[in-house]
Amino acid sequence: QVQVVESGGGLVQAGGSLRLSCAASGRTASSYAMGWFRQAPGKEREFVAAISWNGGSTHYADFVKGRFTISRDNTKNTVYLQMNSLKPEDTAVYHCAARYGTWADRVGEYAHWGQGTQVTVSS
Repeated sequence: QVQVVESGGGLVQAGGSLRLSCAASGRTASSYAMGWFRQAPGKEREFVAAISWNGGSTHYADFVKGRFTISRDNTKNTVYLQMNSLKPEDTAVYHCAARYGTWADRVGEYAHWGQGTQVTVSS
């Protein structure tokens, strides 16, 4: 079993940057693929980025390519989402999720979720 806790959200102006962190607990946390998803008010939760268990493979939604970077430090059991050039439409609750095995881009493929951290981008 693995548990994940997000942090790092906040209020930022358009064009600014934020770095989200996701701390995973559990003896085998480093064996899990990790994903970031987001959910804006009135919208479905959507895939943002994912990283393989060893960090060797990363994947992004088209709308964040070139702006967001996912990375992980398995010595700290932590996954990061560096968000640059933020836009008002990036405003959402960002959730971290863990999945044993390969990465995935669908909500239903992840069994372990955090409570989320709010990101608000003002125009």
